[in-house]
Amino acid sequence: MSGNTITAPHRLSYAPSRAARELELKRSEFDLAVHLGHIRTVSDEGGGGRRVPRSEIDRLSCADRFPESLRERVKVMGTTEGAALMKVPAGRFTRLARLGLVVPVKFYLNRYRAVVWLYLAEELRQFAADQKNASLLKGRTPEGMRDLLEAGLDLRPRNWRGRHLGFLLRQAGDPWECAGAVAAFLDPIQIADIATDPCERSYLNRFRPGPPAHGAPGSPAAHIAERIMTAGDPDEIGWLRADLAQALEEARDHRPAPRPAGTPDSPWTQHGSPRPEVPQPSRGLLARLRRRSS
Repeated sequence: MSGNTITAPHRLSYAPSRAARELELKRSEFDLAVHLGHIRTVSDEGGGGRRVPRSEIDRLSCADRFPESLRERVKVMGTTEGAALMKVPAGRFTRLARLGLVVPVKFYLNRYRAVVWLYLAEELRQFAADQKNASLLKGRTPEGMRDLLEAGLDLRPRNWRGRHLGFLLRQAGDPWECAGAVAAFLDPIQIADIATDPCERSYLNRFRPGPPAHGAPGSPAAHIAERIMTAGDPDEIGWLRADLAQALEEARDHRPAPRPAGTPDSPWTQHGSPRPEVPQPSRGLLARLRRRSS
């Protein structure tokens, strides 16, 4: 009886590698499908990471044109392929991406440690088919946009961070994991300025994901990935700081950070203690965080 109790949940769900085979996807395709919310995962109660319920495999397998339809939703392209799909020169495609009009979904570093951005083919096809974008695909780039490009604007890293944050929030299981997801995009100095209590900061860092794996820790490739992961624009840093402050409040209410015996309580959990002043939080993100904690 006890053996059945332990193994039953695993009979109803699959580890990622097995789920990818069941869905006839490459592992990279599977990971991106999870990232985009196309495949629902659940926590492994045994602490083994995320798993895919059998019911989810059945749902996806019954879809029309399976598995081609699922593969099409996660097909990615680099600049050359994307430009060919949209029937524009590669230089124009890059300008559209730098302006934030097409948004990367992932990146990798090539043999020269140059960042290669990848885009969803489905989104590029939709952008090219929209008549409102016709003037951006042909003719001269509007003057205001040219000025931004000449000033060095490149929204690709920031837009990727926005997508990756959405992924981390979808995977978060409780308010502390939500707070860790937000903290993943701030440097340690910014985090320390918001999470001033050392015990809370240490606990928060347990839930703070690192950048996607690129090279051994401490390698030049890993440093590049970390730089892409970290917000740099003042306004982006400002709203992440605000969201982190709000997320920490919700995390404290949900479960105080553990503290060694004899350690004073956090000043923010003591009655009447003032909270640090932070900018007005971003309502959209906080709504998602609240849904996670409900």
